[in-house]
Amino acid sequence: MDFDFTEDHVKTILHKTDVSDWYSAMTEMFPKYEITTPNRVAGFIAQTAHESASYKTITENLNYSSKALDAIFGKYFKRAGVDAKEYHRQPEKIANRIYAGRMDNGDTASGDGWTFRGGGILQLTGRYNYTEFGKTVGMSAEEATDYVRTPKGAIESACWFWKTNNINKYCDNDDIVRMTKRINGGTIGLADRKKHYAHALEVLGGHVEFDDDNDDVELKLVRRGSKGDTVKKLQECLGLDADGDFGRGTEAALKAWQVENGCTPDGIAGPQTLGKIFS
Repeated sequence: MDFDFTEDHVKTILHKTDVSDWYSAMTEMFPKYEITTPNRVAGFIAQTAHESASYKTITENLNYSSKALDAIFGKYFKRAGVDAKEYHRQPEKIANRIYAGRMDNGDTASGDGWTFRGGGILQLTGRYNYTEFGKTVGMSAEEATDYVRTPKGAIESACWFWKTNNINKYCDNDDIVRMTKRINGGTIGLADRKKHYAHALEVLGGHVEFDDDNDDVELKLVRRGSKGDTVKKLQECLGLDADGDFGRGTEAALKAWQVENGCTPDGIAGPQTLGKIFS
């Protein structure tokens, strides 16, 4: 890891009393998949926590009522002329219906829909995805379905998805929108993901660092409570006494600058604000 990453960090971010298995899996898997910086770790935990209710859900819940099936999966029930009442609160039967004949799954009778239903903290789904992931860890698709429902397998399958979709590059730029789109195809829950990311990054000590040779800025997060040379340079740009301590005065000045320059006036120096200030 490129920074001091502790079990207390994970406990604080996930609000869980027992994170030892999750932390152990992270410390083993993160370096393997190059998730080694505060931004990358914060992005990974924030996104996966959102998808899994803070790691409480690692198996897809398909216990839908008939009304919900028609509303959510109308393509496979109401609009297909299939009576959803026959599937009411029957998760296995539902999975075999909605996942049949796609993602390399067999027909409804094959049972593939249930076998390869969502698993892990990013809900790996379908025979194809379990097969591709399994290849990387020396397992069959069937073996992988059990593995992803363990802390280690849940972390590794999410890391595999993360690297396969090159999500680290979005973390490096604090690009929550593109990060989210790569994970769920849209921006569902974006506000919550942003909140989790900001919190996780703060816990991990996220900040802005400068390269003394070319003055490049690695955009992270600077907010009230931050200290150091980055804050001092920010204060200089805002015309303040540069003491390197981000307090209320710096926050107020930053908000005023953000309003004048078309940035979100939240008093937090993120990528958009820093990019403009330090250009």
